[in-house]
Amino acid sequence: MLNILIVEDEALFADTLKYLVELNPRYVVTDVADDFPSAIAAVERRRPDLALVDLQLAHGSTGFSVAAKFTELGVPCLFTTGKAPSFPLRDLALGCLLKPFTEEDLVRALKAAEDILKGRERLRPSRPGNLRLYDEEDVVVPDAPSEIGTRTDPGLARRLSGLWAGPSRRSFG
Repeated sequence: MLNILIVEDEALFADTLKYLVELNPRYVVTDVADDFPSAIAAVERRRPDLALVDLQLAHGSTGFSVAAKFTELGVPCLFTTGKAPSFPLRDLALGCLLKPFTEEDLVRALKAAEDILKGRERLRPSRPGNLRLYDEEDVVVPDAPSEIGTRTDPGLARRLSGLWAGPSRRSFG
């Protein structure tokens, strides 16, 4: 059983997402939150195994701040957003499922996240095309003004969190 917290400020979408997650009897939605304070309160009430976090939340909150706090608390996140960061944020999330997505995309993304959390080998064909898993991507970071190399920089996500890019396709979300 995988306990999942949904952090989404669009009420209709949050309800739909909850319904779709719970179609699979192996998944239970522990709570739905719409901003930073309600997300933290939800974790305190019942600790989830995974949080599905939108990046643009209510009341001036962001999914980045929620994911940063969840990382401190040991709660892994999977971003669900229409405008994904253009670079991997492996210090904040397992990956990003781009909206709009289909029911099948969600099912396959949850399976991939569950595989990561349980340390199981993942098969590429079972993943939706709009799911980016950050552990499979490299970050290009300048090491010095005259030199560019590929390396992982865990603090990069927090320093560059204002950059956005993302495709969309017709579906719900």
